[in-house]
Amino acid sequence: MGISSGVGAGTEGVHASVVALDALDREDAFLASGTAFGSGAAVGSGVDVLQRRYEIRLERLEVTARLEAQLAAMKARDASEALGFQQAMTPPDASLHDRTYTEMSTVEEIAGVLTISSAAAGALVDQSRKVCSLPPVFKALAAGDMSWQHAKVITDETEGLDPAGAAGLVAHFFDPDAPHPARGAAPGELVPSRFRAKVRGWRERHHPESIEKRHTKGFADRRMEYTPDRDGMARVTLYLPGDTACAIWNRTTATARGLQGPNEPRTITQLRPDIAASLLLSTGNAMETNRNTTAPASEPVSNDEGPGNDDGTGTAAGSRAVREIGKVPTPRADVLVMVPVFSLLGATDEPAVLDGVGPIPASMARKLVADGADSFYRVLVDPRDGAPLEIGRKNYRLPETIKRWIRMRDAKCTFPGCTNLTPDNDTDHLTAWENGGTTGITNLAQLCPKHHRLKHHSQWTPDPATMNDPPGWTSPTGRHYKPEHPDPKPPHWPPGIIPMNAVARATEDLEWEPLLADMPNWPDPPPEEPPAGNLLDPSGLCPTDPLWDDFYAQPFNLPPDPEADSWLLLPLM
Repeated sequence: MGISSGVGAGTEGVHASVVALDALDREDAFLASGTAFGSGAAVGSGVDVLQRRYEIRLERLEVTARLEAQLAAMKARDASEALGFQQAMTPPDASLHDRTYTEMSTVEEIAGVLTISSAAAGALVDQSRKVCSLPPVFKALAAGDMSWQHAKVITDETEGLDPAGAAGLVAHFFDPDAPHPARGAAPGELVPSRFRAKVRGWRERHHPESIEKRHTKGFADRRMEYTPDRDGMARVTLYLPGDTACAIWNRTTATARGLQGPNEPRTITQLRPDIAASLLLSTGNAMETNRNTTAPASEPVSNDEGPGNDDGTGTAAGSRAVREIGKVPTPRADVLVMVPVFSLLGATDEPAVLDGVGPIPASMARKLVADGADSFYRVLVDPRDGAPLEIGRKNYRLPETIKRWIRMRDAKCTFPGCTNLTPDNDTDHLTAWENGGTTGITNLAQLCPKHHRLKHHSQWTPDPATMNDPPGWTSPTGRHYKPEHPDPKPPHWPPGIIPMNAVARATEDLEWEPLLADMPNWPDPPPEEPPAGNLLDPSGLCPTDPLWDDFYAQPFNLPPDPEADSWLLLPLM
């Protein structure tokens, strides 16, 4: 991006936003004084002054957010170009040592100008250079279409991708003419955390290193961390595989919901850590009791003392107790896992999607299904377009099936900006039953308890949903918020297999008539004569002729199927 063009685009956007803010300020001043805006006459009785001044506040917040994004783009451009100019002034024959200190000096200058730490300035320069190297991202930021937080999501998630992969990610979310553009809300219409989840889902499918290899590395780094905090408090953090962490969260949430009642003063936020502490400490006491009978806690438990000590209180018992504690059970919390058909069969290693977590390795999904986890419900994905096919279930209760389908479709509370992923969201009628609403998927959506109550006590209005898309929402002031679509993609096919729909697309544009015109004009083959003269015409036999009995007594053999090995080429119905 050229320097002059960047300056022009940035300053024009800032100027337009400042003008819009000034107009809103003047209108508000006129309303506050009781004078109609632009006329000098008194405000008429038909004007709801308080309502209009309320709307002006919302409009000013909207313009201010756009202005902040535009200023962030200017800051990013200046930080990136400042380093570029400094590098241009460095002599070409300068040593690596001199170039490094020149860059460090520039970062320190930026830190002093902005009154931030050196580390923060270094991070700003690095992020700014990445944003400026991706023109569609910088353009959206300079136009105020998204915030600096959204731009940082792109810089974070393109880390580790090659230039082609980074360009593909940016095109998917910022180029409407891309082969498979993102659906639903634009990047700036999603809260940054939800935008990150959407971008990360795309990244996991297109990362040059498979998620299986990256998960293996991450699994080796699992750990528990303890951090003392203020006021006599502390934090305990677990870094675990996604399915285990998700199950822990969902189980503590479900238990907390069960404990809530009129006589329970604790909130669900307070109940979760109390339940986790109770479960962990009760298990820890049992382990410590067994260990104290065998060896010090600092020493490994061994079973080298011989069979004479295997009496329930010796080393063997202690070893069994420790092994049992260390074995992570198959999670039992109610979780949906969306698995591509070929991935479930082991033909590909395409990631699955775990409800509340995001992409997970195919091996983890296959293990969850193979182990028969009681409340992991697998959702098969259509090999043609990535749409869900059906939900596996162990019962035929229609309400539970519908609830799981809604959870799979919505993935979270559908209210704009809400990130509640817990499985205890309410399945609510978009149009109330008493107002003619039906109990169908297109009239149901997930809402957390907070936004469920808000819907029934305010003018927030949901749009109708569809089979595969959650509803959008309209605010009391008429602002419309698009839904966050799940953005499915056609799954990967096994190597050497070409989907029939792909073959059809590839041959749609072929010019068949010229090809047929060039074909040789072969003569039709002569009709085959009967191999013998003892054949009868069936139409000449009466229905009671004994030959019919002999005919039907013969075994009925089908000829070999010439396409027996090409069943995968057929589109699934």
